[in-house]
Amino acid sequence: MARTAVIRKTGGPEAIEWMDVDLPAPAAGEVRMRHTAVGLNYIDTYQRRGMYPLALPSGLGSEAAGVIEAVGEGVEGFAPGDRVATFGPAPGAYCTGRNVRAAQLVHLPDDIDDHTAAALMLKGCTTECLIERCAKVEAGQTVLVWAAAGGVGHLMVGWLKAIGATVIGTVGSAAKAEQARAAGADHVLLHKTDDVAAEVRAITGGAGVPVVFDGVGMATWEVSLAATARRGLIVSYGNAGGPVTGVGLGVLAAKGSLFVTRPTLFDYYVTPEERQAGVERVFAMLRSGAIVPEIGQTFPLEQAAAAHRALEAGETSGSTVLLP
Repeated sequence: MARTAVIRKTGGPEAIEWMDVDLPAPAAGEVRMRHTAVGLNYIDTYQRRGMYPLALPSGLGSEAAGVIEAVGEGVEGFAPGDRVATFGPAPGAYCTGRNVRAAQLVHLPDDIDDHTAAALMLKGCTTECLIERCAKVEAGQTVLVWAAAGGVGHLMVGWLKAIGATVIGTVGSAAKAEQARAAGADHVLLHKTDDVAAEVRAITGGAGVPVVFDGVGMATWEVSLAATARRGLIVSYGNAGGPVTGVGLGVLAAKGSLFVTRPTLFDYYVTPEERQAGVERVFAMLRSGAIVPEIGQTFPLEQAAAAHRALEAGETSGSTVLLP
């Protein structure tokens, strides 16, 4: 028996329901995983609202850490008692336990605790993907990071500093500014009061930045355009401020022959080898101290709706973990 979240229709946090389910024996290629910690991510809210459509009814959540209780036929490399984590792409992590494809699991080393794994796996691999595989940031570049105190943002700041970049971070409050500085940001701007584009131009001697990481979306799109250097790249990877629509190619030309990409993690983590390489890189950055998976708050698992409300209201900092 497991407790699991289900959404039968899209909508607000109240769309999240809870139910008891009987778990069958794991099928071929599957394991039964008991969850000990579940990660909260913005993509969960997008799926709940229907921005990223799911076939309904559906489970919710991508990221969890736990222990294998049983393995199905043909599963190799995993055994009952193994500590593991998953970060998708299949939804359904908001539960006390479930059957999951072994191909979607990674082993957790002894020095990575379950809460850290649940806070880090999806966000850490997203950070690795965006910085190293997508934008290919180089030492010496100056980079703008929106929401630099957020779950992905503060990991980006530490990662970018570790590879030799200069980081300009935007935040929404003085408290979050301190968090961004603690993560390593060289310059911190308050997006509610500062003219972000003008400040970025001033910091860069008028040139703008060669790379912008924008996880906000439509609300910051025009500012990102104005802050990007000639032939620079805007990596638009989130929709917290609404999805970016109607991108005009002529605008990209007028702003300096800019590049724009809207990456999805699992287009960069297609094969098990790509997934494993990314995870190992994340663990290496964690062990070096470059990134710190700050868990700003925890919620009981069945208070996931309250966690969604806090996340969407900008009331969280760092990562949020749901505890079964």
